Amino acid sequence: MTKPTSRKPKSFKLDTKASEKQFAPKRGSSKTAAESRQRRPRAIEPPSDLQFLPPEAVDEAYSRADEMTPPPPPPIKKGFGWGKLMLSAFSALAMLAIGVALDQFIRDLFARNDWLGWAAIALTAIAVFATLGLVGREMLAMFRLSTLEGLKDRGETAKAENNLKNARSITIEIGSLFASRPETAHSRSELEAHGQDVMSAKELLFLVERDLLAPLDKKARTMVMQSARRVSIVTAVSPRALIDIAYVLMENTRLIRKIAEHYGGRPGFFSSMKLIRQVLTHLAATGAIAVGEGLMQQIVGHGIAARVSTRLGEGVINGLLTARIGIAAIDVCRPLQFDAERRPGVNDFLSALTISEKKAHNGKPNAA
Repeated sequence: MTKPTSRKPKSFKLDTKASEKQFAPKRGSSKTAAESRQRRPRAIEPPSDLQFLPPEAVDEAYSRADEMTPPPPPPIKKGFGWGKLMLSAFSALAMLAIGVALDQFIRDLFARNDWLGWAAIALTAIAVFATLGLVGREMLAMFRLSTLEGLKDRGETAKAENNLKNARSITIEIGSLFASRPETAHSRSELEAHGQDVMSAKELLFLVERDLLAPLDKKARTMVMQSARRVSIVTAVSPRALIDIAYVLMENTRLIRKIAEHYGGRPGFFSSMKLIRQVLTHLAATGAIAVGEGLMQQIVGHGIAARVSTRLGEGVINGLLTARIGIAAIDVCRPLQFDAERRPGVNDFLSALTISEKKAHNGKPNAA
């Protein structure tokens, strides 16, 4: 085996003339090469409407931001639905009219040619099958939303009556809601292992909140924060009010659907309309839509518009309104009311929205 030969060290001569020529000062200048590489300082002019207030006013605005948080939803009083009865009757009449017209149309086709009649029957069967599929999907989505509402009401009743049997049944149903979610596997296994050791209905439902619903609540807060940031940034840099309105409506509708799917609702079209109506009803019933003008002005003037321009302050307010809608959607879609865990508030999103608005302002200074 031959011994490997080692390479002898060599010296290399660096071409310092090129580097000296590159960083050499210009002719007639007394600067050195190090000084010529430094960036000259530039003054950045702030926007004309930039104002500053003392820290006490900003802290007061942050403390008052919690007043914008809608309270938990009140219990829903269900009575006889005259509107539903009327819509059901008119829908039945419309279906009868369509059926009679379709029957006469198929008979006319058979009178002309048999294959036209059979083709019409085949297309009618396909249309009926697709309609039944859509109706079944919507009914299943409605059933899932009703299940979430029922779990919330039964949970409060079980806590008030200390009914351990009902609490165990609610725990099993909530676990089955998230049986297809891999991220909840560990929490469900912990509930199955330790749930039988709890002898109090209230403590058992508290355990469900802490182990199973708390990680889902954290992700729901992230969804609300992302939507609020998008709304605040888009409305801050958008040149048209019509674009702002269209985007806010689209983003809020998508946020409500995502939160419902996150908590096991998976709404369809009509169930989404029902869910949006429930969220708006919750906000209207708790008085969260008609926020006092003085509170808005104080939050905008002291907390946000004091640090950014007027246009960016409007974007932050739109983001806060989206956050309130997201909080209401969490209240409506969550299978249990907030008791063991802290309920999210508008103040949780105010700081992040202000930071995102400053970034948007730095990225596009002409938006104001």
